[in-house]
Amino acid sequence: MQQLLIALGVVFLILGLLWPWVSQLPLGRLPGDIHIERENFRFHFPLMTGVLISILLSLIVWWFRK
Repeated sequence: MQQLLIALGVVFLILGLLWPWVSQLPLGRLPGDIHIERENFRFHFPLMTGVLISILLSLIVWWFRK
């Protein structure tokens, strides 16, 4: 548990330092993300972004448990 928390802290630190470049990634605007815009209604569901983040987190957790 301690290693996981330290690793998450390091990941957040690196993301914070690299934020100017990370914010330009197309997360939330990937093909497969659902975006519906009507006259008085706006709906955004980042389906593919969620799948991608889930896969990446699963790989990271698998790598640390190995």
